[in-house]
Amino acid sequence: MKQFIKNWSLPLTMLLGICLYVIAHALHLPDVVKTNINNGIKIVQPALIFSMLYLSFCKIDFKQLRLRPWHGLLLLFQIGMMGLLSLLLRYLPHSNGFILLECLLACLICPTATASVVIVEKLNGNPATLLMYNILINISVALTVPVFIPLFMQGEVGFSETFGAIVAQVCPVLMIPLILARLTNRFLPKLRDKIRQVKDLAFYLWMVALALAMATASRAFAHTQIDIITLLGIMGVTAAACLMQFYIGRKIGKPFGDSISAGQALGQKNTVFVIWLAYTFMDPICAVAGGFYSIWHNSVNSWQLYRHNKRR
Repeated sequence: MKQFIKNWSLPLTMLLGICLYVIAHALHLPDVVKTNINNGIKIVQPALIFSMLYLSFCKIDFKQLRLRPWHGLLLLFQIGMMGLLSLLLRYLPHSNGFILLECLLACLICPTATASVVIVEKLNGNPATLLMYNILINISVALTVPVFIPLFMQGEVGFSETFGAIVAQVCPVLMIPLILARLTNRFLPKLRDKIRQVKDLAFYLWMVALALAMATASRAFAHTQIDIITLLGIMGVTAAACLMQFYIGRKIGKPFGDSISAGQALGQKNTVFVIWLAYTFMDPICAVAGGFYSIWHNSVNSWQLYRHNKRR
């Protein structure tokens, strides 16, 4: 039983999150209690992610933070797809096909999930090379999204406003834990050593955050007004985008001996960014793509961890 839980910890955590929403919904809680719970999740979840990233970054050798050839290839793929799909959307009439293409664009241009460092560490990949790509892709997205999004959006979208909004959305979550970890490594080596001795704490924190994320996603799916055909289309598009990006990332990273980090860099996404991007600049229906993609990339991660544990 212990080995089963270890092998399938992520799907069990996802199922727990869904069950938490179902139970809360079945209890018919008063609106004030629901509001307090939602407000609590908005505070607890970022705190968990912040702590998880800080612990993971303290274990990274910052001397390894340098550019690798696969960084450029992955950036070329993501930015190229962003430009191609933006041009297609510019001349495509608004329809279900337009919405599905928007969902695909959101999944392809989205930066790497900050939690991907935890998974790479569990898979014995290179967290430092992944972190370097995460920094690069967040900068690239902040610079390129304000250029491409106006190609198919209705109305005026200013570059500076869009750039500032994206930076405010993605940078604090990544950069503040990174800076604090760097200061810890430099000035508090004893604390750093104690943190490095604690095994899998960041992973357990991430599982709690994942359960909360799945509960929130379940609530969003339960209240969606999207017709079933469009919903199934978004489900298929996001699944295809997820599998394709994991595959391409691993193929690009393999010649450089870094297939695990490259696969996670391209396949595991910051789905909160997808949801924010959809509500801010795209059709709000595209926010559902973030929820579906979260299910798919965590399913892939579950399979990878299962295979890794089985080999060990």
